[in-house]
Formats: sequence, C-alpha cells, structure tokens
Amino acid sequence: MCGIVGYIGKKEAAPIILDGLARLEYRGYDSAGMAVFDGEKVNITKTVGRLKVLEELTHGGETMPGFSGIGHTRWATHGAPSNSNSHPHFNKDKTIMVVHNGIIENYIPLRNKLIKKGYEFVSETDTEVVAQMLDYYHKGDPLETILKVLNRIEGSYALGIMFTDHPGEIFAARKGSPLIAGQSKDGCFIASDVPAILRYTRTVYFVEEQEIVRLGEDRMRFYTMDEEEVEKEPVTIEWDADAAEKAGYEHFMLKEMYEQPKTIADTIAPRIQKDKIEIEELGLSDEEIRAVRKVHIVACGSAYHAGVTGKYVLEGLARIPVEVDLASEFRYRDPILEEGAMVIAISQSGETADTLAAIRESKRKGFRVLGIVNVVGSSIAREADNVMYTWAGPEIAVATTKAYSAQLVALYLLAVKFASVRKTIDGALYASLLRDLKRLPDQVELLLNNKEKIQHFANRYIGARDVFFIGRGIDYAISLEGSLKLKEISYIHSEAYAAGELKHGTISLIEEGTLVAAVSTQPALYQKIISNMVEVKARGAFLLAVTNEGNREIEKVSDYVIYIPETNPFFANSLAIIPLQLFGYYVAVGKGCDVDKPRNLAKSVTVE
Repeated sequence: MCGIVGYIGKKEAAPIILDGLARLEYRGYDSAGMAVFDGEKVNITKTVGRLKVLEELTHGGETMPGFSGIGHTRWATHGAPSNSNSHPHFNKDKTIMVVHNGIIENYIPLRNKLIKKGYEFVSETDTEVVAQMLDYYHKGDPLETILKVLNRIEGSYALGIMFTDHPGEIFAARKGSPLIAGQSKDGCFIASDVPAILRYTRTVYFVEEQEIVRLGEDRMRFYTMDEEEVEKEPVTIEWDADAAEKAGYEHFMLKEMYEQPKTIADTIAPRIQKDKIEIEELGLSDEEIRAVRKVHIVACGSAYHAGVTGKYVLEGLARIPVEVDLASEFRYRDPILEEGAMVIAISQSGETADTLAAIRESKRKGFRVLGIVNVVGSSIAREADNVMYTWAGPEIAVATTKAYSAQLVALYLLAVKFASVRKTIDGALYASLLRDLKRLPDQVELLLNNKEKIQHFANRYIGARDVFFIGRGIDYAISLEGSLKLKEISYIHSEAYAAGELKHGTISLIEEGTLVAAVSTQPALYQKIISNMVEVKARGAFLLAVTNEGNREIEKVSDYVIYIPETNPFFANSLAIIPLQLFGYYVAVGKGCDVDKPRNLAKSVTVE
C-alpha cells in the first residue's frame, strides 16, 4: 500500500525522499507529500496524483531545503484523495509532522475526545489523530510522547515522526505495517521497503513489532514499548542495484516475466542436493513429516491461486488432505485445525495483512506454520515457525509473475519431499519428478522466446468485453491466475470457471464471438475438457486452447492453440501460465493501460 521514506544526514533531504518514493511507486498510491525541516521552520508540500506532480511543484526538491525530512505516497483508506487528506499530517503550529501506513481502528473516539479539548481537524483521515495526540501529550521528550500515543491507539501503523524542537532527530515506529531503517556514511533512513534506499545504503535494520527508532545524522537507536534500548544487528542487502530497474524492458512486468527462468532455478537448485530434495529451512524431521495429517494453505490473490495448485500437487503426490483458504476468510471463520494439522502461509511481500492475521490465529490455536515468502525479514518471515524463501528478488510490477512462479515451484518441492518421506511415490517416479523440476527453467525460457505468436493473437482481442477461462483440476487453478492477470492489468471483465460447472449457469453468458480460453494439460481429463469446449463452441465462442505438445485432438475444436513442452502433469501450471501472462500483458499494452501500476491496485496489501 502506501510508501514512507525519511532521511536525516549531511545531504539535502528532499531529493533523496523524492527518489525513494519513486522507487516505492509499485506499492500503489493516489497522492504524495513531504515535509522538510530547514532549521527554522518545516516546509510541507502535498498533492493529489502521481509523484511527478510533487517533483514539479518542488523543482525536484530544490524549493524545500533542509537536511531532515519525511515523505509519503498515500493509497486512500479514510477520506478521498485530496491535498488535505494527503500526508504528512501535522499539529496546528506545524511543530509535529507525521506520515503513516496502516489503519488506526479507534480513531473516531480519539478524534472526538480531542475535539472536546479544543482541537480542530482539517482532514478526514485517521492519521491526523496521531499528529494531534502527539501535540496533546508532548511536554518536551519525544520518546515519552510517542510511547503515550502508541499505548492509546489501536490498529496497525508504520510511523515517521518529526518534532521541530528536536531538529537533529527523526522518529519511527511500527506495528503490523512494514518498516525498515538504514544507515550510510551520509546519514540515516527509514522506508517501507528496501528498494527505496538501496541506492544509498545496503546496511538495513528490520524494525520489529512495536519497536521505536530514534534516528540521528550518524546513528540510530531502537527501543521497546517499555523504553528499553535494543541492540540490533544490521542486515546487508545483496540485491543488485539495478534489480529494481527495467533493464531495457518496456515495463517492469515484462522484465519480471523474463526473469522467471532464473527465479525458478534459484528456488529449485539449492534444494536439490545429489539428486535428493533437501529443504533445511523446513525444520521438520522425517518422523514429523510422516505425522502430518492435514495441510491448511492460506493466502490471498495470486498466492491463493498458487495454493490451489499446491492442493492438487500435495494431495496427488503425498496423499495428504489439503484445504485452501483465502486468508481473509480463514481469519474470521474460527477454523477447525485438528491434531496433526500444518499451516502453510504464502505471500510475496510477507506483509499481507490477512495472511499475517491467519498465521497469528493458527499459532494461537497451537499449530505449526510454514511461511512461503519472498522478502527476507518480512513480518510473515519473522512470525512463522519456519520460512521457505522463494528468492525471486524485488518484484516491482503490481501484477505478480515471477513471485507466483517461485511460489509454485516451492510447493512442488514440498510435495515431492513429503511424498518421498511418506513413501507414496517410488524411486523411479521420484527421480523422474526431479528431472522435470530441473527442466522447468529452460522450458519457461522457450515459451517466453515465442512471445510474438501470443502478441499477434492478443492484438485481436484488445477490444474484448468479456473473456472466460475454463479448466479442470490443476487446469482450473491455472485458469484462475490467467483470468486475474488479464483483468487486473487490462480492465477487461474476465472470469475463471471449473469447466464442469458450465451447465450450472455460466454457459448462459457465452454468446457469438466471446473468447473462451480452455486450459488442457492433464491427460486424464482431455476428453472431459474437449466436451466442455464443444459446448461453448456451439454457443458461438471463439476458443483459445493451451495444451501439451502432441495433443492434436484439441485442434479439431479450437480456433487457436498454444502448445507447452512436455512435463509431469503436476508441474504443468509453471508452463501453461506463461502464455496466459503474456496474453494479458499484450492486451493491456495494446489498450494503452498503465501495466506496472494498474488503477486501484497496490502491490502489498498491508491493510484489510
């Protein structure tokens, strides 16, 4: 969601803040602002719209001199996008400035209390309550003031705070929203995510739950809610500096699609040692794996779609019953987790609010949680009992591609590992599965290199109003993700259906010329899906088929066929999704959509 950047040091703050916010644009936002202290007063500039507007208003930061400041990109939750609702927020005298990610759940009673005490509010936001409360409690000691406020607010927050009576310091705190601190020879930083400050430092501190950070020009200190100082070890970020740049591609999304072969290889290779799967971070002995009686997968969005595939693969290979839940549903339905259950939480950012809440619910009930995440040191990574990192590197485009592919292969590895330990597969099949896993990167690259065919087809459907994706089993899971990719970046109405459900209402939506994408990668279900394709064809549908090499029978009922290389049917998603990603991308490009930053969407959903 929103982005925070703060800096205090030897250099002008405004250009650094603007640059950092630009590198957080992928998080989604509708307005931007910053506050910079020049030693005498605080200059504040806020605007609705893209960060470019803020840059123009401040001439790239030149009109806002000063060596300390905080900035923010906002994704509206309380109050519509407007200058008054944009961050930073401040008290009446503009002596205290605040930027905030998250939601203050009890802001209404706190606001009413402050109004009764004579405070006036200029915005509709929950964040302004924090600024006014800081003013109310401030008696000269910033740390003491912040602690009083944090003990009275409920909800989630990552906060950046400046006090003009402490010009040499910036303060920050977090609960439930991501926040990092960084240090270089030229100063100290706070940010919502690593790319914001990677240009300036690789030395990063992950701020823990309910920690407060006190930043000076050349040092930072960390405190608990009991005002006890905490010693923290820095983490050195190894990402290549240009990993967050487009590297010559038209869009980050296209670049990240082309990074999928490497991403898959990086996720698989370290975990196959001497023709044997070794997942050291799993933290489970063979005896404990054999004792698992059920798996619950919780996730949101594309991670949920990966989880649906994981259900088929885990059940099919390891013969373990699996339930897959949207984390937003799981957290509120008081789930029944029986003895021997294991929870797998999947999230690219490791900060997804609903998934994090599902983890906490599972642990509260006493069950083990494995996190599959991409971001080292993220909240889910820290709160899960064990973590399986996908090592996809930073993903900038809002619509996930490479992180989703990494999640898939992580689930494949888990399934094959569990199947081997539980002896539900024999040695020959185990060896065959490992061979097919190792082949996936090259096969994905082959599909990406044939993008022109898909681009040509996509150009025909730029004007489509409705597109339907159908499949059975794993092919249904592929359809879910293919449909999401199309709708989220091209804004074309798209739905995915289990093909067996067509007769239960869905087929009434098919009319002359409607595009139906039929995924058919499971040989045991070829005839079933062909029957469904015939049904929609008879209603006038134009049929795009994605299927395995050699399945020529499907050509009889299809108008256009895309073939994927041969692999084990359990791994077909990793290949079939590639042409569907490309299809969605080229339709969106053809329509002139903002592919990397689709409207109304955010990369990391850190609030409900």
